[in-house]
Amino acid sequence: MLDDLHALVEFAQAGSIAGAADRLFRTPSAITRQLQRLEAELGAELLDRSTKPPRLNSLGSRVLEQARDLLQRTEALRSLASPDAEPHGLLRIGLAHALAEGTLIEPIRALTEKYSKVQLRLLSGLTGELFNRLLAGELDVAAVFLPEGKTAPPPLLTNIIARDHMEIVQGAAGNVGGDWESLGRAPWVLNPPGCLLRASLIDQMQRAGVTPTIAAEIHHNVHLHLALIQSGYGVGLLPARFIARKEFIGTVEVLRPPSFELHLSVAIVRVGQLGALERAVELLEHGIRHLFEAANTTKPVTRSRRRVRANRRKARPRK
Repeated sequence: MLDDLHALVEFAQAGSIAGAADRLFRTPSAITRQLQRLEAELGAELLDRSTKPPRLNSLGSRVLEQARDLLQRTEALRSLASPDAEPHGLLRIGLAHALAEGTLIEPIRALTEKYSKVQLRLLSGLTGELFNRLLAGELDVAAVFLPEGKTAPPPLLTNIIARDHMEIVQGAAGNVGGDWESLGRAPWVLNPPGCLLRASLIDQMQRAGVTPTIAAEIHHNVHLHLALIQSGYGVGLLPARFIARKEFIGTVEVLRPPSFELHLSVAIVRVGQLGALERAVELLEHGIRHLFEAANTTKPVTRSRRRVRANRRKARPRK
């Protein structure tokens, strides 16, 4: 029926069957058959054939208004589903609590500046909660942390876009040694149970024969973690990209015990394709990937590296 409605609209625009045929690159007889088929489908005559050329009657004019509206809505639906269309519409983004920090404003701002017809709605939550919202159709995509080598449960689709490296840190004035035995005696500032980072850290410490003493359990608030660590309240885990920022250099010290490695994958998770919003999501992925790549080029200073530089200064001969 859509094709026949299109013929009706072109007939009204051209003013004749021959004109509609020219506009649609068809024969006049083909246009005539389409109009007759539409009338049969609706069970009413739409053309006044007592005049030459025929013209729309009163009912045909009312049907024409609806036809134009329906064709416009159909085109909008096709545009919404087409990955080649200019991104537009509402994009609902979930952010895992551990990722919801100020640096993400850059890729978000880049997205809204390039695609002004895209409206963003952001929601932060626990990773499991975001997965449930994706499955319920309440979110379009989610940016989350995942253990290395893991993906979101099916039918969710996972695209790993970056890697985040974690460091054990203490305040700059701290006196905890960089070995597992010392870290086993130190008080710790960690996320509550259920956190992937906490579980991985405790696993590595237990394999080294020690167990952390928990002094504070703060739920995914990297700035409060940092403040407590800087104050000397305890040692903790922080992203290397975070403590490498200029404003934090010299305020904390990295402790790197033997064989300690803790990484997480940064992933964009979704249910399926997003049509016209695909390019907007690709830009978001690029922005987040660049954010982590740029941060990983700056390395935080470890205790051992600081001592080496101090020893080198002492070794210089006086002039």
